[in-house]
Amino acid sequence: MKDTLGDKLAKALAALARKHGWPEGLDLGNFVLEEPNNPIFGHLATNAAMTLAKPLGLRPRDLALMIVEAIEGQDDLIESMEIAGPGFINFRFSQAFWARALKRIRSLGPDFGRGEPSGRRILVEYVSANPTGPLHVGHGRGAALGDALARILSFAGHEVGCEYYVNDAGRQTRILGNSVLTRLRETLGLEVEIPQDFYRGQYISEIAAELAPGLDQGFWDLPPERQADLLSQMAIERILGGIRKDLADFRIRHDSWFSEKGLYDRDLVEDSFRFLESHGHLYRKDGALWFRSTPFGDDKDRVLVKSDGQRTYFASDIAYHKEKFDRGYDILIDVWGADHHGYIPRVKAAVQALGREPQALGVVLVQMVNLIRDGRVVGMSTRSGEFVTLREVLDEVGPDAARFMFLTRSHESTLDFDLDLAKSQNRDNPVFYVQYVCARVNSLLAKAGRLAAESEPALLTAKEELEIIKTLAGFPETIRSAARRLEPHVLTAFLSGLAKLFHQYYGAFRLVDDANPGLTAARLELSQAVKQVTVIGLSLLGVEAPEKM
Repeated sequence: MKDTLGDKLAKALAALARKHGWPEGLDLGNFVLEEPNNPIFGHLATNAAMTLAKPLGLRPRDLALMIVEAIEGQDDLIESMEIAGPGFINFRFSQAFWARALKRIRSLGPDFGRGEPSGRRILVEYVSANPTGPLHVGHGRGAALGDALARILSFAGHEVGCEYYVNDAGRQTRILGNSVLTRLRETLGLEVEIPQDFYRGQYISEIAAELAPGLDQGFWDLPPERQADLLSQMAIERILGGIRKDLADFRIRHDSWFSEKGLYDRDLVEDSFRFLESHGHLYRKDGALWFRSTPFGDDKDRVLVKSDGQRTYFASDIAYHKEKFDRGYDILIDVWGADHHGYIPRVKAAVQALGREPQALGVVLVQMVNLIRDGRVVGMSTRSGEFVTLREVLDEVGPDAARFMFLTRSHESTLDFDLDLAKSQNRDNPVFYVQYVCARVNSLLAKAGRLAAESEPALLTAKEELEIIKTLAGFPETIRSAARRLEPHVLTAFLSGLAKLFHQYYGAFRLVDDANPGLTAARLELSQAVKQVTVIGLSLLGVEAPEKM
């Protein structure tokens, strides 16, 4: 609707500008098109007359009348135009418009809603959990969100890459090595002292038991620090293998896995220091190297190298973001846990110090997940090692339900994930309700067999049918909105709303009527359009569209 009416308004305003000699340079596109809160006022409204009247020295209602007269007679797609209030124009589309919209949707097939190539390269980095333990349900939510976001951005017209940043250097990996060494000594009956920083999950004991048979005397002759380093590398390899498998089974795709250790191996951290220092963004104080981040909006300057020579996590993060830009990406999107909220200003400052606009970095913070079973929240604590893994959720409800449920709410809100609901086979289960659209349409087509009549959308005059077409026509705008806002749940909500409209329509109307083949053909065409858009939408969420259920 907005595309069609926006084009008509642009032509009308251009014609008026030529006819009345309006000043050159006047912004004729300075108006808004939006749906009225009350549908009785029409399908769309614009404030074009109100925004342009003052610079033209006209009364808004007089200019609104001129616009209406310029649009009248263009074609048969506008049924009525009404001037309201101080100068709003309300538009109602005709039956011909809705018939044409349905034909266009069907003609575009799987490309309906796809955006034109933008020329922008975007890198989405998501999950990136420390390889110090298996993925838990919180990681699962971030994985579903990042993957769906990448799919939506690509469909919207951008060139998108997907990356997992492997934190395989630093303090966490040392703690992992010491934790495995401690459990390994336990399995051999040796005296141990539990370190203060220690991973307590059962998986640590399992890794230690798996590694023990392959360790020879040469390993035990090494100093404990060297033993821990070797165990850390071996444990990371095994844990990453499990992470890769879990993500693959969850239909999560990454084009690349980037090693933090590789930043140091390739001297990229020092390279970023040299760049920042050459631009006056570094200074030394109290034996430490500091990044001057306050000029870019951070609340205080940040240490990159401590007085003991140890580099901070922030140092490698700056190098990593510089490396991503150096690869030719225009926009970087990082999907982080909500506990990283305070980290955003310093990374934004680093991006600006690297010569980029702050908008070149988008950060999506994912709130926590509450798992609910039998009406009760499942207790979890990553500190004690007691948490529900993503693998457990996948084994219980499957990837379709898990992905859809993770994406039912905004990432800015805590999500209550009801395991019993996700497994149910009824309309209360949101993923079942949407997937059932596809199965139901297939059943209709099988029942109808070969159609004897050609579809004529003009026969679809019921308000329920027009509402479905109107909703379908809004799919491209939904894609643009989800991509612009970085919010895949916008698409999930759209599919749920479309499914509700279709199931109500299915229950209220006879969609296959042998006595009326023309109307049957039109209603089947509408049903196929609903399935078509549902299949596209589900694919962008990484959810399958079953042929039957």
